[in-house]
Amino acid sequence: MADKLTLHNLHPARGSTAARKRVGRGPGSGLGKTSGKGHKGHKARTGGQTNPGFEGGQMPLQRRVPKLKGFTNPNRVEFAVVNVGRLAEVFEGEVDPKALLEHGLVRKGRPVKILARGEIDKAITVRAHAFSEAARAKIEGAGGRAEVLGDQG
Repeated sequence: MADKLTLHNLHPARGSTAARKRVGRGPGSGLGKTSGKGHKGHKARTGGQTNPGFEGGQMPLQRRVPKLKGFTNPNRVEFAVVNVGRLAEVFEGEVDPKALLEHGLVRKGRPVKILARGEIDKAITVRAHAFSEAARAKIEGAGGRAEVLGDQG
């Protein structure tokens, strides 16, 4: 019968653990002298691997690829855009950013700009932060009004 299970006779299953490698501890260990790293060269030195991005002396990728040109304008205004065709489908009478938000045509937080895609055949008053020239012409051509709101948001 097996011994009673107690703390002093607990051990891992046979073969589940391996002894740690003690490198550089003499020729009898099998990992003496060069410690399994061969002779000389970058990988034999302290640190192990080559540097990240090192390509064996070839010009590395980060130096071969050109830098990005231009810049990002920090003052750019991102508009939520709505086309006049969509306004004609959804609204009668008056339209403002709050109504557009309630109908799910724009998200909160961005100023609204009206663009000219689609047709409009009814007179509606549209209040937005910006209009394209063509959109303004279409709205006014249908008998409506395009009113620019002062605040950008």
